[in-house]
Parts: sequence; C-alpha cells; structure tokens
Amino acid sequence: MTEIVSAQPNLLHGAAQASTKVVITTPSMVGPQPKGIVQPTYDRSAIVPAIVHFGVGGFHRSHMALYVDDLLENRLCNWGIVGVGVKAPYDKMMRDALAEKDYRYTLVERDDHTCTMRVIGAITNMIYAPESPDAVFQQLMDPRTRIVSLTVTEGGYFTNPKGEFNASHPEIQHDLQNSNSPVTVFGYIVEALNRRKSQGLPPFTVLSCDNLQANGDVVRNATLSFAELHSAELRAWIEEHGRFPNTMVDRITPQTKEADKLYVKENGLGDSWPVVAEPFRQWVIEDKFCNGDRPPFELVGVQFTEDILPYELMKLRLLNASHSSLAYLGYLRGYTLVHEVVKDPLFEKFIKHLMANEVEALLPEVHGVDLKEYQKSLLQRFANSTLQDQVPRLCLDGSAKMPKFIAPSILEYSKRNNKALPSALTLAVAGWIRYLDGVDEQGKEIKILDPMTEELKGMTSREVLTHKAIFGDLADSEEFVETVLSLVEKLRDRGSLSVLKEVVDGFSA
Repeated sequence: MTEIVSAQPNLLHGAAQASTKVVITTPSMVGPQPKGIVQPTYDRSAIVPAIVHFGVGGFHRSHMALYVDDLLENRLCNWGIVGVGVKAPYDKMMRDALAEKDYRYTLVERDDHTCTMRVIGAITNMIYAPESPDAVFQQLMDPRTRIVSLTVTEGGYFTNPKGEFNASHPEIQHDLQNSNSPVTVFGYIVEALNRRKSQGLPPFTVLSCDNLQANGDVVRNATLSFAELHSAELRAWIEEHGRFPNTMVDRITPQTKEADKLYVKENGLGDSWPVVAEPFRQWVIEDKFCNGDRPPFELVGVQFTEDILPYELMKLRLLNASHSSLAYLGYLRGYTLVHEVVKDPLFEKFIKHLMANEVEALLPEVHGVDLKEYQKSLLQRFANSTLQDQVPRLCLDGSAKMPKFIAPSILEYSKRNNKALPSALTLAVAGWIRYLDGVDEQGKEIKILDPMTEELKGMTSREVLTHKAIFGDLADSEEFVETVLSLVEKLRDRGSLSVLKEVVDGFSA
C-alpha cells in the first residue's frame, strides 16, 4: 500500500507535512517502499522562465531541476526551467513524455534503507528544436533568460582529444551556413548571443553541468571558437561580457527501467518517463555569473567556490576512476549489477586499495571534505542495490574515460614513486584492453559502445596502449605498456578472478 500525499518539504531534506491522501494498492518495488508522494505546493503559473536547459535527460531531472524545485518550494526564487532538445529521436520522446503531464515528472530517490517519491514542477516547457527553431531563439532572446545550462555529454562540445574546437565538423559547418536553423547547441547559443548583442541585451551565463573536468572552460572555449567563426567582434563581446562558471556535479542516476516506469505509473504522477536516483547529491559551482545574476542556490545545499579543481579531481579520480575500474573487470567476471560487484569481497578490497593507497595521496586538500569519509561513502553508494545500476552503463566510452579518470593518476603515481606503477589502476587499464577483445569470459559477444569504436576495432592492444590521445605521456612508457600487456595476457589465459586475486594478494605483500 502506498499513500499519495500533498506535502510541503523543509528547506533541505524534504520532510513532509501531509494534507490530502489517496491510498492505492500497488505492486512491490526493490527495497523500501515510499511512505508518500511529495507534490509541489508553489504556484507554477508564477514561475519565470529564467533558465534554458539543453539536454533534458535523467541526470538533469534528478540534479539541477531538483535544486531549482527546492528553491521554488521554499519560496526562495521564482526562476524556472525551459528545456530544449536538439537530438533526435531521444529528445522528441522526452518532450512528448513530459508534455503529457504539463512537464511535471516523478523523481524517486532510494537506497537500501529509504525511498521517497516527489513530483518535480520546475520545468515549465520543453521545446524540440528541430520542429521549432524559432521558438528556441525566442526563449533565448527573452530578457528574462539569464542562464543557459547544458548536459549534452562530452561529444556535444565538439572538441578533439587535445581540447581544441573541431570547427570542421559537418554539423558546425552546417550551423555556420544556416544560423536560423542550427542543429547543434552551440549554433543556438552563439546565434542567440549575436542577436542579443545586436539588440543591446546583455548575454546570459552559460553553465555546463556535464561530468567534465573544467567544464566551464570547455564550454567557454567552444562558444568563443564558434563565435570567432562568425566574427572577431562577436567573440570579443562574449569574451568581455559572458561568464562560464566551472562546476562539479555528482549524483548516481541510472537509466530509467521499465519496472521503474510501471511502478511510478501505478503509484505516482502516472508519467511515462520518471527518473530514479540515489539520495546523495552534490553540486559545486564557481560563483561567476553575468552581473552576479543567479538564484540563491547556496540556500538549498549548493556549494560555491573560487577554486573548483580540488573538487573535480576528488570526484574524477576517486568516484569515476573506481566506477571504471570495477566495471570492465566486473563485466568480464559476469556481473551485470554494480552493487553485486562491490559486495564481492575481492572487488571490495581492490577498490578500497585503489582509492586509499593509489589515489588519495595524489589529491590536493579539498575544503570541507574528509577524503577518508568520502571513500567510505562511495563504497556505500556503489553498494546501493535498489538502484539496480547496470555494469554495462559504466563500460560506455572507455576511450574518453581512461585519459580523464585513470591515466593521470597512474602517471603522477609513477613520477612520485620512482617509476613504480600502481597495481590496481594498472589492472583496471588491462581490464579495459581485455574488454575490447569483444568477447567476455563466458564466450558471449561484448557490444562495445565508444566514440572511437571503429578505430579501436582495427588496433592491436599495443596500439591502443601507445595511442597518445588516450594515454598521453603514459603511451611513451615502455614499462607501463609491457606491464599492461602482460596483465592482459593473464586475463585472457586465466580469467579475471584469478588475476584479480593475484593482484589483491599482492597488496599486503
């Protein structure tokens, strides 16, 4: 039995004061059952469309949109979000799903001990750009629009492995020739800024919420590079007046499963595309906005800082590196769920050692964070069985993850330890190389999804390890290449369990 309630959450934790209740008999769900469904109590008709967000996926709806909803629910701000999608067919499907319920949707937060359901009303509209480019520009040109935010994944920034803007990309070239009907996020952003400049309007802040190191610098470089293709004058205006804060975002948000949709459909708002996430969330932002114009996010748990780098390194090299390290070896071993991998004592020792003995000492001091407690919390989060987080999800885009999450720590560890290699991180690389064989230890085909899939298919293991775009300076280290190749051969001959046990046993030697 589940109770649907209308409630007013408190400032940070959503404690409910129930008003009306409707009792519904429902099927069970993995883990604890929610005690009620929190509904918005604010007047949605009074929301000002001040934020335009490109890329309305699960993470945006579990993260930024929730923070905005917290502000609205506590009457701290009247800013709302207008979503924009440029990617077919995903964004069209999302627009249609949200439109069914006036752009409200259900957010389920759960772990092995708690579960809550909450209807989010912060998104007031979503525009599917290929159908209505004029409507997108109208929203971007609205003087009330002060922030344009993005979750478009790494590929959406059109940068090469060196971080340079790819001006020759066919979609970028299309947008230069068709500024009124672009197909990229930057086609819309730069043309809108060009029009705002011409009409004497100030620029908006461009706020990246993607899991990229220095994401603000990345989006700034892409915006300015695209603008310069229009004119040096436009670039100079954006460079002087625009703002691109760096951010660090964190919340495990698996893909919504059919079981989640069915449960919420019978218990919640009835929307066809809810979102499920862990209870933990974190957002750290550089306080650099156009004219200082931003919502008071700090009142709902966002941390503002002048230096984002320590927080980025902490997350990328502890959380993301651990995810990737357990993913490929766990996949080869036959695991499909993340919590199953972490609860395996051998994998648990492996990840604990990786974080505490190979990465922690490389990190700068992180203000307000105890790194040892942070590591404990990561293991608890990974072990959250109610999310049913999929190991294959963590295996995506390995060629983009290795140079950001794992290779930098191996290189720095080696420099600090007289060229010695960190055994856990090195095995993690070997796990990825073995994964690229395309067949798991049970003889089943591995479907490799990677931005470099076609290129990787034609490369030997040695060629991958010496690829500068993936491994940087490590590609020149004969010791690194030969050590990984030796581990890969062991994985092929003996399997992941035997090799993992050998490496873990060596931790205490």
